[in-house]
Amino acid sequence: ISTVYQIFADEVLGSGQFGIVYGGKHRKTGRDVAIKVIDKMRFPTKQESQLRNEVAILQNLHHPGIVNLECMFETPERVFVVMEKLHGDMLEMILSSEKSRLPERITKFMVTQILVALRNLHFKNIVHCDLKPENVLLASAEPFPQVKLCDFGFARIIGEKSFRRSVVGTPAYLAPEVLRSKGYNRSLDMWSVGVIVYVSLSGTFPFNEDEDINDQIQNAAFMYPPNPWREISGEAIDLINNLLQVKMRKRYSVDKSLSHPWLQDYQTWLDLREFETRIGERYITHESDDARWEIHAYTHNLVYPKHFIMAPNPDDMEEDP
Repeated sequence: ISTVYQIFADEVLGSGQFGIVYGGKHRKTGRDVAIKVIDKMRFPTKQESQLRNEVAILQNLHHPGIVNLECMFETPERVFVVMEKLHGDMLEMILSSEKSRLPERITKFMVTQILVALRNLHFKNIVHCDLKPENVLLASAEPFPQVKLCDFGFARIIGEKSFRRSVVGTPAYLAPEVLRSKGYNRSLDMWSVGVIVYVSLSGTFPFNEDEDINDQIQNAAFMYPPNPWREISGEAIDLINNLLQVKMRKRYSVDKSLSHPWLQDYQTWLDLREFETRIGERYITHESDDARWEIHAYTHNLVYPKHFIMAPNPDDMEEDP
């Protein structure tokens, strides 16, 4: 590995259940990377198998909203996993915000990206099983950053109808069916998205661990105390309520969440288009929505930015016979 990558031993990016993540550099190109180093002697087989699970899953995932696994090296004592380097995570962003919570506008921007990445996972029958703000990494320190899902150590491959029973994930973000060892499917991740939206907007967790979750959910005054929820839109609360559904079949899916009024918002669409234009890749919004938002802008006397009116891509044009 040292011939291809330089590892900076003094730059610790994080330490997880598997070992330590260091900053590094690809020698040939100078590209920054993150290198997870696992000491095989120190870690039990369970963690090693989790790591191998993560690598196996990430090797088949190529999406701008999912952390990119570059390669893996192995020696008799250690495993090195090389990934793209990112800048902090969503939890740090929430904690460092002025009220220790995020404005709705930024939350919508980030949650839409999380949902688009999840759509890709769920389409491939992969359930993340450990979604939380620490596992949502930011690609930059900008106020409206690109976000990428990481930490696939608990991820599982399951079918639409198939249910698994093994205990996975982090309790505060876990759906009731996992805590009760009932079966679960991809709707498990959707519960976690509900908790992420709640935590982002309020800076607090929705539930106490001591009390029955059903009692807590039914008590709106407990769930949404006036400080800070009186300042937060009813649409946000409605989406959270549709995600924090104890009955899995009632819980919103990715597509249902993306089409919810809270996220179907002109400002959010502009923020996402601005971002896609900046990075030169369109993977969050879809051109089939352009006309609708252009009409929305026109009928509400809003500005529709001209630079979003994309020229047709010559590759997409039909060849004339």
